[in-house]
Amino acid sequence: MARKPAREPTEPKNNHGNSNREKIIAALMALLAEQPIEKIGFGAIATRAGLTLADCRAEFGSLLAVLAAQLKETDRRVLAGGDTDMAEEPPRERLFDVMMRRLEALGPYKAAVRSLTRSAACNPGLAFALNGLTVRSMQWMLTAADIGAAGPKGMMRAQGLALLYASVLRTWLDDDDPGLARTMATLDRGLARGARWSGLLDDLCRLAPSRCCVPGRWRRRSRDRADEEPAAA
Repeated sequence: MARKPAREPTEPKNNHGNSNREKIIAALMALLAEQPIEKIGFGAIATRAGLTLADCRAEFGSLLAVLAAQLKETDRRVLAGGDTDMAEEPPRERLFDVMMRRLEALGPYKAAVRSLTRSAACNPGLAFALNGLTVRSMQWMLTAADIGAAGPKGMMRAQGLALLYASVLRTWLDDDDPGLARTMATLDRGLARGARWSGLLDDLCRLAPSRCCVPGRWRRRSRDRADEEPAAA
């Protein structure tokens, strides 16, 4: 797929002058680059951020909340960096561009992402929680690409994109090429498969809209039939 040259990833900003919230997020990402999340507590985060525990508690209630804030900031950076030249491109091209912008935004945090990915592979609870956060982010990525992300079908698209994103991340973490050729190839192949799957989903909904697009309707019909059967007897 055609792609404009990637911008050089910028280093995370120095904590000086940032809000307490930003300092906490930066501290966690720096610590993740050095050790697994299982060994990180708010005491270490407070020390690294130059804050007190009270400052940390005022901003966040858990490490997962800090990770959610980091994901939200990544979303914001991607959404703010949209390219108006992509508006006329096909949906797959638009989504490709959005996802590559996301990886560029994560560039300075590659070591932290690698650490978190390793921990999630051994911790089903963490993996489940991160998947929930990622699906929410993928809804924003779909929306940024002008692809429907609302309703049950949109949620299915977002979950599918989250799984694709996890696969692409594994390639990205080992891709030392400045042009990210392997990463782009993995993303391109995944989006091609996803486009076929999404097309099948659209076809199913057109063929049986009452089944696919009206949640609970068939369950209600089953209950109605059950209620009618005694009367018929």
